[in-house]
Amino acid sequence: MRATALHALARLGRIDVSLIAAALDDPEPSVQRRALELAIPFHSIDLVPLLADPDDSVVEHCAWACGERLPAAAGVLESLCRIVTGHEDSLCREAAVAALGAIGDPTALPTILAATGDRATVRRRAIIALAPFEGPEVDRALALAKTDRDWQVRQAAEDLLDSNLPDSNLPDSNLPDEDRSDEGGPGRIS
Repeated sequence: MRATALHALARLGRIDVSLIAAALDDPEPSVQRRALELAIPFHSIDLVPLLADPDDSVVEHCAWACGERLPAAAGVLESLCRIVTGHEDSLCREAAVAALGAIGDPTALPTILAATGDRATVRRRAIIALAPFEGPEVDRALALAKTDRDWQVRQAAEDLLDSNLPDSNLPDSNLPDEDRSDEGGPGRIS
């Protein structure tokens, strides 16, 4: 009921920081999860404490919210890295590694690389989280992921590697454009 009321207030444009902050402290996880969605644009609200919530669904939702909120607030990277490397719930690890990839901070790269050795769902998210990074360690992780036993991990690695290749369908800017003429403009036949 309180989560529905919070949603209704948000739809009416009657939500404010104090209501969201109070909802984040609510004992009901569904209210906390809804408040996390609403808290994203309010950078004055500290989400870090909820990354250690006893309810795994709140931790997962909070990790997602942290990945949507850029730049990352103080303590977010460290908390997300702790979740990726030590949380017992794989959904929490998966959400945290995805958030680290969305944030794209190079200090998180070792944690993301370590997550490529986790269970398949986390490995897949870790591979996707490598998208903003480059370097030999990233290349090695992607090459290894192309041989993963899980087809979705392999596919994610192949997609990421393919997206880094130059597109052969795009015109090369060093070549003259034969469709251009001085009289007719681009693409016109004179």
